[in-house]
Amino acid sequence: MGLFTAPGPNGPIPSSSTPLVLGRAFRAGREGPPVAKKQFALNTEPHEAVVGEHTLLFKPEVLGDEFLDDYERFQETVRRLRADAAGDADEIDAAAARQSTAATRVFLAGLMLPESASEFVRWDVVAGGKTISSHQDPDEAQEAAAKKKGATVKDAGLRFPDRILVELMEWVAELYGGGRPPTSSAGSAPASRPPGKRGRGTSPSRASTSTRGR
Repeated sequence: MGLFTAPGPNGPIPSSSTPLVLGRAFRAGREGPPVAKKQFALNTEPHEAVVGEHTLLFKPEVLGDEFLDDYERFQETVRRLRADAAGDADEIDAAAARQSTAATRVFLAGLMLPESASEFVRWDVVAGGKTISSHQDPDEAQEAAAKKKGATVKDAGLRFPDRILVELMEWVAELYGGGRPPTSSAGSAPASRPPGKRGRGTSPSRASTSTRGR
């Protein structure tokens, strides 16, 4: 008497093997695919941006919503400056451009470790040749200076070309924003000039910035 056979992918399966094969198929269907496991590392060492002789240390990790919230506030500041600089006067245009650059520096400083942030952005209130207070926000420095007769505000932070600020913005977007580059150009003229008028601003060009921790 011949053996009972069951269909199989490579021909009939003898009856003696059928229960084993069907048992494996049943267990595979019941248990589903094997569980995947992947380890994700968190950065613990600061990122380094080396610009000339200066090394700026950036936070190892920043929560995504914190980065986006800070960047949205920065964008809102730039939009306000552009709206305020709708006039034709060159001095208004230049003042708004300086404020836009300052806003960019403040945004970047917020992503740095405290010691680098205090080096990168600092506005001193000076009266009688002496520094009476220091601030990491230019508006706060102006408010403090207004309360002291004869006081002025001095930008005592690090000053870099606009192209370096643009590259730093793109770099931090890679680090903390999932590689999504900012949509605004740091340091660019806040408003377009009307036809027939020539503005002083120039478009910042791309150049290499020595950075570590990518």
